[in-house]
Amino acid sequence: MAASVIACAVAADVAIKRVFGRPPRRTGPGPTHADDVWIPAGDSSLRGWLMAAPGNAPGAVVIHGWGGNAADMVPVAVRLHALGINVLLFDAHGHGRSPGITVSSMPAFAQDVRDATRWLRSRPGVDAARVVLVGHSVGAGASLFAASRDPEVAAVVALAPMADPVGFMSERMRGRIPAPLIPLALRYIERSIGHRFEDFTPLNTIQRLQAPVLLVHGDRDETVPLWHAQALHERAGGVSTLAVVEGADHFSVDSLDDVDLAGFLANAGVLTPQVSDAS
Repeated sequence: MAASVIACAVAADVAIKRVFGRPPRRTGPGPTHADDVWIPAGDSSLRGWLMAAPGNAPGAVVIHGWGGNAADMVPVAVRLHALGINVLLFDAHGHGRSPGITVSSMPAFAQDVRDATRWLRSRPGVDAARVVLVGHSVGAGASLFAASRDPEVAAVVALAPMADPVGFMSERMRGRIPAPLIPLALRYIERSIGHRFEDFTPLNTIQRLQAPVLLVHGDRDETVPLWHAQALHERAGGVSTLAVVEGADHFSVDSLDDVDLAGFLANAGVLTPQVSDAS
């Protein structure tokens, strides 16, 4: 029995490190003509870049995936900025240039998104009523979680989102520990990250959203298969739009170029129809 418990803990630890935990840090160059900024976040600060737009313009908070960094999302930020949007892209805790964290998780990402959103809304020239959250992979799930608790979010763009973290991690634990012990390992993970899965699972949070959601997923995504986005779309209760990009994989964040992003944001009230038509 003791050996089984140890195996369970080891497998749970492996799952945490694959989906959450402390990934290796990577950094990269930011967008041109952007301000290097510090974002207050609890007892520390997040590092990011702000691409300002003229006038009283909408805002976008852009968050990368687990193991990524803000530089990965530059193509997304450039696309948004070209539409006349103030864009804040930043490194989550434990990623890129931001301070470390004991366990990086979807809820931790979501708290970073909330802190970044609060900061962006306070900036001069940002229309606080027209702020959209844009996230990739775990960052997409975090954006859905953050938006589910913030009715002022105007829209969410989820790139390669994960629908079911429990299923995702259970699949990775199979073969490492006996199947009956997987639920115990999942409880261990919940204790490690300080949140119950049911609270932040995207299949649940998307049902609590008031804002429209654009789900963008590649049909060649082998990391988080397309069915995740399809399941979220079915669960969304009519608030979502699903865009499947042919030939795109999990890391093809530039696949957003193949989607009518301006049209979606115009319908969401983030952009004016004139901006949408001009794009």
